Order: sequence, then C-alpha cells, then structure tokens
Amino acid sequence: MSGYDSALTVFSPDGHLFQVEYALEAVRKGTCAVGVRGKDVVVLGVEKKTVAKLQDPRTVRKIAMLDDHICLTFAGLTADARVLINKARIECQSHRLTVEDPVSVEYITRYIAGVQQKYTQSGGVRPFGISTLLIGFDHGVPKLYQTDPAGIYSSWKAASIGRSAKTVREFLEKNHKDDMDRDDTVKLAIRSLLEIVQTGAKNIEIALMGADSMLKTLDASEVEAITAVIEKEKAEEAEKKSKKKGDSAAAVASTSG
Repeated sequence: MSGYDSALTVFSPDGHLFQVEYALEAVRKGTCAVGVRGKDVVVLGVEKKTVAKLQDPRTVRKIAMLDDHICLTFAGLTADARVLINKARIECQSHRLTVEDPVSVEYITRYIAGVQQKYTQSGGVRPFGISTLLIGFDHGVPKLYQTDPAGIYSSWKAASIGRSAKTVREFLEKNHKDDMDRDDTVKLAIRSLLEIVQTGAKNIEIALMGADSMLKTLDASEVEAITAVIEKEKAEEAEKKSKKKGDSAAAVASTSG
C-alpha cells in the first residue's frame, strides 16, 4: 500500500481512505446489533458478550438513551461509542435549551454522522470505530437510522450492524413486513439474532419503543419465553418439511412401481 494506510488524510491512487476502511473492519468485528421498525413500534436487539463471573453486568451496556425519546445502540469499539454518545447527549440538551423543542431522530442522526465524518478529514485524529443504530418517534411515526465510520447515514425499515451483519440483513429482507405489530416486530428481531447467536436468549438484549416514546427493555425471562416459542415454531416447520419430503418420495416410489 506504499504508506497510504498510515495517514488518514491521504487518498490512495485508486481513491481509497484506508483508515476509514479499517474502521469499518473494527465494526465488523463488534457484536451484532439489529433494528426493526414495525407499524407503531421500533425495536433494538443486541448480542451481549458473556460477562465475567465477578463483573457487574449493569456496567456493560450496549443500548443507551440520548434523550427522553431517542435511543442508540452500536457495534465496534465501546470506548469510541462512549465518547460519541456523550457528544450526542450534549447536542440534544443544547437543542432543547436553544429552540425549546426536543431534537428529531433525523437531526441527531445527522449530527452524529457529521461528527464521524469530521474525524475522517482532520489530521492528528482517527475515525470512530463504530456504526450506530438510532430509534425514536418523529410526530408519531417510528424511525430507524444507521450511521457508519465514514459519516454516511440512512433510514431503514430493518438494519443490522456488527459481526455477520450480512447474514442477519438477508434474513431480515426475507422476513420483514411493513405492517408488523409489536409482538411480530419483537419476534423478528430475536429470530434474526438467533441466526448468529449460538448461546440463545441469555446473550440477547431487547429494547422497544412505542408511540408514547418510552423505552422498555425486556426482562431475560420475557426474551427466553419468546425464544422458546420461536424454537417450537422452527421444530414444527422442520417436521412439516420432512413429512412433505417423505410423502413426495412415497408418491414417486408408487408411480415408478
């Protein structure tokens, strides 16, 4: 690469900023997070790392409130996320003081993406090694936004970031429907995470926001109950498929006989 990856502000001859691409790689190594938008609800689901036996699990959080009505999760470097979350919280409070109105979800997403972009264009700094998912309600409409280390932001119906994000996104594309109610939206978020989380419900955290803009985090027992229902449905589906195969094989055998 002839040194083009050692300086953030220098383009390589083929138009790459290698430090930004390395930041995206840091995101891909982070634990998975998903966001799913329903008819009148929006859900965040995150893969939790297994906490050390003597560690207090309350101090290891991947879902953070930015304001009373906006919530964020991330994939990538946790320390970078803490700095970005603090900047976003200050902006939310500053906006309230200045214009006496809370920020919209798009406004704070644009602000976060702007900070991330600034750190791709300045000397003596490095890009933030995180992607974020933001949820909230603007005028009663559920919103889900994603930002990445390059400073790009976009709105989504369902999105995933972190490890195996492509696998989860493909699953969401197949199974997402526009008019999903609260239960279906939560179930889809958990099902998508179960595609890659081998340890089941104990390593999944779910938070959802309804039209009242209040965030509710599901208890471990609630997540386990929904996971049990999903596993039962999967088993029934597999049974139906094997029965169908058996019937078609029997039909082929009888016609050939």
